[in-house]
Formats: sequence, C-alpha cells, structure tokens
Amino acid sequence: MTSILEPAKDGGARTGAEARSGGQGPTRHLRVAVIGTGFSGLGTAVRLLQSGIDDFLVFERADEVGGTWRDNSYPGCACDVMSHLYSFSFARNPNWKSTFASRDELYAYLRDTADRFGVRPHIRFGHELVAARWDEGERHWRIETSQGEYTAQFLVTGTGYLSEAAVPDVKGLADFEGKVFHSSNWDHDHDLAGRRVAVIGTGASAIQFVPAIQPEVGHLDLYQRTPPWVGPKPDKVNSALHTSLLRSLPGYQQFRRGFNMWGREILAFFWKRPKLAEKVQKMASDHLEKSVADEALRARLTPDYLVACKRLLFSNTWYPAIQQPNVEIVSEGIAEVRARSIVGADGVEREVDTIILGTGFQATDRPVARRIWGRGGVQLREAWKDGMSAHRGTTVAGFPNLFMLLGPNTALGHSSQTVMIEAQVRYVVDALRQAEKRGLASIEVRREAQDAYNDRLDKHLEGTVWLSGGCRSWYLDANGRNTSVFPTYTWRFRRGTKRLDLSEYQLASQVRSTKPVPHQ
Repeated sequence: MTSILEPAKDGGARTGAEARSGGQGPTRHLRVAVIGTGFSGLGTAVRLLQSGIDDFLVFERADEVGGTWRDNSYPGCACDVMSHLYSFSFARNPNWKSTFASRDELYAYLRDTADRFGVRPHIRFGHELVAARWDEGERHWRIETSQGEYTAQFLVTGTGYLSEAAVPDVKGLADFEGKVFHSSNWDHDHDLAGRRVAVIGTGASAIQFVPAIQPEVGHLDLYQRTPPWVGPKPDKVNSALHTSLLRSLPGYQQFRRGFNMWGREILAFFWKRPKLAEKVQKMASDHLEKSVADEALRARLTPDYLVACKRLLFSNTWYPAIQQPNVEIVSEGIAEVRARSIVGADGVEREVDTIILGTGFQATDRPVARRIWGRGGVQLREAWKDGMSAHRGTTVAGFPNLFMLLGPNTALGHSSQTVMIEAQVRYVVDALRQAEKRGLASIEVRREAQDAYNDRLDKHLEGTVWLSGGCRSWYLDANGRNTSVFPTYTWRFRRGTKRLDLSEYQLASQVRSTKPVPHQ
C-alpha cells in the first residue's frame, strides 16, 4: 500500500506550548481528546477530520499506531474475520493476500490508514493516560498524560477490551526462574528452539501460536482448563483475478463486504436459540472427529458446553499440532509453579524453562476505568462496582462528555468489531455536531435512559448461548452478568446509534457560571 501523506516530522511529539509538565507553559485546550490509536482511535480521528473537526489530539502510550494489532506480534497471529469486513468501510484495501488477514497485514493497514488520512500530525506518541477528571465548574475534562496536561471539552476512549493482559493467579508464578511472558507481549529475543515450554490457556491466541511454535520447541506442555470449540478455517490465498476485480471493478469490494456482514447476521439468530446453535456445533464436532482419531484424546478435547458460550475459534492447524509427539495436554490444572517446574493438580511435576501465558485480557475489569473520574469525583471503576454499564455501549451516566468506543456490551460473537466501531464513531460525531449547533457545554446520558437500555439488553440475553450454554466465559463479570457481548443483530446497534437522541441526555448550555444551567 502506498501512503498519500507522510508522518509528521516530529513523530507526533507534543510542542512545548501545548502541554505543561511541572507547571511550565500553558495548558492546551482541545475540543476533543482521543485515547488510543487502534481501530477505534484511528477511526474516530479520520471521521473527525472528514467532518471538519481538527481541534483534537490522539494520545497513544506506545511509539506507533495499531493498538492490539501492534502489541500482539506472536507467531501465527491473524484475524478470524474476513479481511473485507475487518477493515474500515471508508478505507478499503484491495491488496489483502488471503481471506483472513495476518497480523502483519493488519498492522501495516492501520499504519497506512493513519498516513493516508492525515491523522499523524494529531497523534501524540508516548503519552499514556494517567488520569482524566471532569471539571464541573469549567465543564471540561482535565487530562493528565505521562508527558503533560491538557484540557478537552470531549473525551473519547478507544482503549478497547483487549488491551491489558490478564495474568493468572497461580501459586509460585512470580518466583519462576525461567522465562515468563504473555502472548500479547511476545519476547522475540527468547529462542524457543529445543526448550521445554509450558503454555497456559487454550483460547484464541493459543490456538494460533501453539501450531507456530510446536515444530521448534523440544517439548510443550499445554495446560487446558476447558477445551474450546474449534471449527475449520476457510482461508485461501486470493487469486490474481479476485485481486484484479477488487482493484478495478467499481463496487465489487463494497459488495463483498456487505455480503459478508449480512451473512454473519444469521449467526446472531442462532446464538439466541440454543437448539439452532447445536447445528453449528455439529460443524465443530465434525471437524474434531475428522482431525483426532484417538477416541480418548477426542473426549478430552470435546467441550462440555454449547458452542459459542465461549468464543468459537477457527483453525486448520490446532488439532494436528497438539497431537504431535512433543506435546502433552494437561487437563487437571496447575497446583503450583516452582523454580524450574510446574506441579499439576494431578501431582505430577513437569520440568519447564519457559512459560507462555495465553490467558486473555481484562475484558470485564477495564483498566481505563481506574483512570477516569466523573461528576462529583466518582471513579468510573467505582461507578461500575456492580458491573459495567453504559448507554448504547458508549456513554455513562455521571460522566458528561465521555464517549467510550467498544464500551460495555459491544463485543460480538458473530461479526466484525469494525462494524460496531464505525457505528459508535458516527454516534460520537453526531453528538459533537448537535452540541456545536445548540451551543452545549456538556451532554450526559440520563440514568433512566441508560437503565432502560440495559434492561432491553438483558431481555435479549435471556436464553442465549452466552447465559444458557453451560460455561463460564470472559463475557461474564464476577456477578455472572454478561457485560461484554451485544446479544442481537448489528443492524439493531447501527440503527440505535445512527443519531444521538438528545431527549435521552441531560444538556447544559455554554455559560460563564460555575454551575451548569439545564438546557430546556
């Protein structure tokens, strides 16, 4: 891909006049502050520019854009949603190499998107969000980053739910004398050749990196708490004809994207009806039966829950890899980790020199919630002490002018997150337009509107595979409520976020008083 615009020469570094640290220099005020440069943050930045809004900055803690596709560089990393759909509708790419993009392709795509749409001058790299506090008197956000302070009328978080690794609470893990790393922070300098490796977890990351590293390690112990349902992955290299059509036939790529998006809505119909979900489960069980001849092993690899209760995975290499002679599957759990070994719950001590954690992310305990304080100095994490909740997955009562992309109940079990992100970004841009048109200083969702929306979500969740499938997944919080998945069709979400309904919000006009004046 060829970039139209070059990155800012300063690499997105702040200027001395736009932020202050230690009391030096003025504080720059922004109309919009965006946190993160993954799909959510970049999508927001592009749409802001396209809407004529350029008074914004995007704060990124790393030194490059990309979010989860920058951070997750483990061997075999790839997407399990078709490339045409797992990309922006406004930034189509005709050059995907295969049906499902690799991590390197997606990372390059996001970097190119930042270049093509002129976003880089608005990015401040190396700026980690330390704290964001709502100033009721000024009716704006006071933002502290690792490199300075800013204020902003609106705050948009694009930190997602796969940004902070979850490390299991295993006795002795901190005292292990070998190498330990999480799959999202892969240590590429650590040579795995010939080593005795333990992999903890059998989720979406593990089923990709285990087949990639299995041929080179000396021995691999795979600690499986619960086996996943795995279906075949219909991946194939794009033909020259297909690529030519994508590049030259008007509307062809848009058609392929739309066809895939609407086709995937059928799965939402199945996930709401467990009896129908069993038909999809047969596809996965047939894949298991064809891949694993040994009946005893097949029984150990057969989940005891309904398909999609946990995330349905896709791989053509998982089952062949874990049946190799240098792999042992341990299903009994872990009792403790010692200096150079792991003791299983079965009492067997297994020597190991490298531990790789494929244990997922803090999806229902968002780290960003510990860094945001709303009206009255209430921390977002405290507001969510009984479980995450938001209105249309985007706005939270008690937190004026805050918009969360991929907030509560926006994860999908059947389609692409880019569909949800684009819908939310449109919602945010519409809110900014209406605020400017009406001269509003702040907008805050009404508690009753938020509660009514979540009551509707709970009704949609009743009887679905996520609550009736017989598993305990990362979709559920400590109280057993599904605070992660949007339980119905994406067209419903897109329709509900097409325009921000001001009747669902408390509004305050732009006045000089330190007290907000209700907008009639």
